[in-house]
Amino acid sequence: MTRERWVDVESGVRLWAEEQGDPGLPPLLLVMGAQASGLAWPDGLVERLAARHRVIRYDHRDTGRSTWAFDEKPYPLSRLAEDAVAVLDACGVERAHVVGMSLGGLLTQLLVADHPGRLLSATVIGTTALSATPYTAPDGTRTPVEELPGPSAALMELWSRPARERDLEEELDARVAHWRVLAGDVLPFDAEWFRAQERRIVAHTGHHVPGTAHARADYSDLVRTERLAATEVPTLVISAPAEPVAPAPHAEHLVQVIRGARLAGIPGMGHALPPEVHDPLAKEILRHAESA
Repeated sequence: MTRERWVDVESGVRLWAEEQGDPGLPPLLLVMGAQASGLAWPDGLVERLAARHRVIRYDHRDTGRSTWAFDEKPYPLSRLAEDAVAVLDACGVERAHVVGMSLGGLLTQLLVADHPGRLLSATVIGTTALSATPYTAPDGTRTPVEELPGPSAALMELWSRPARERDLEEELDARVAHWRVLAGDVLPFDAEWFRAQERRIVAHTGHHVPGTAHARADYSDLVRTERLAATEVPTLVISAPAEPVAPAPHAEHLVQVIRGARLAGIPGMGHALPPEVHDPLAKEILRHAESA
């Protein structure tokens, strides 16, 4: 059972949202990464979660079918967390399990810190901590946050390339090449699966022009050190051994700085959601939600 809706978050800004699963089941909100449509949560994973939850996924502003208006209505990145609250409000959800990936993991931390009463639990994937507390290695060595490893050299090279106009097939080629690096080098890479996924997102969006708004948004005022350290929201941190965006030890750091957080590893996973990770990831998310 799939239900679509529009969410008006402010004058001139409307978000697309979709629900799957029995409306009577516990709600679970999926928050995707930067410049990513809600359809970047693959159907295979959503269906597994919807067997036991009312799953809500949505397009951030400046992605998918939602309003693209950053140049006319610029915003700080933290506004995207408030948009997530607006989606819950529009769906009539008081409290939900929230799962965030990449930028969505940052936004989930903002929700944990700023709106803890709206969360039943939190799961963060492929992200860094919104905390100024240094990372403590197993041998006791402390590393300042700014000295933790950043994205891989291969990703930095891709991201440094100048933007240019592409036709649809060229754009799909570029997106698949990006996913090849994001997925890591452990699991086999199915280029046709990723291409089909991106082609569906393009059809959903209505064009193939890549967005840039989230990279241009104001990233200041995101640190929530004290609130994360004091939270009572049950939090799961997913560890991905092939993660190239937020490599080790970022997952371990998150567990250290979010009160009560626990770690679960997904074998072979990188910064992508191919079919091979759907079963193990869904099992960890469901187990965490049911234990919260």
